[in-house]
Amino acid sequence: MRGRRALLMAGIGLLALTSVTPASAHHAFAAEFDANAPLEMSGVVVRMEWVNPHTWIHIDVAQADGSTERWMIEGGPPTALLRRGFTKQDLLAGTEVFVEGFQAKDGSNKANGRNVTFIDGSKLFLGSSGTGAPLDGRDSTEPQR
Repeated sequence: MRGRRALLMAGIGLLALTSVTPASAHHAFAAEFDANAPLEMSGVVVRMEWVNPHTWIHIDVAQADGSTERWMIEGGPPTALLRRGFTKQDLLAGTEVFVEGFQAKDGSNKANGRNVTFIDGSKLFLGSSGTGAPLDGRDSTEPQR
């Protein structure tokens, strides 16, 4: 009996701790990106990070004055991209891409990626459905209106 009570109290204590512990660093789209600031850019992949909870594509974007800007493009989780047909070989350093997405609210060179288009015209959906990004019908998993 005493053992059960101790186990019950420990369980209640753990439950109480999880309810006040802050959530992980994962965020909703609207917390960091601006749905009213769509952007499009062409660039060359510098590196691709296959990390949770979001993948990151780092690209160099040529500017009119001849300089380049380094951009970080957030994508969906690695497993979601793999299910959509991405492989680790698709975004190697040196790959030229056209990216559609949404600017970070803080104005930094960071964006939430929507689509990546390759030179051959093939396109991959990069974003995460249901994150608060605008529904525009381009994601086949979106509910149809």
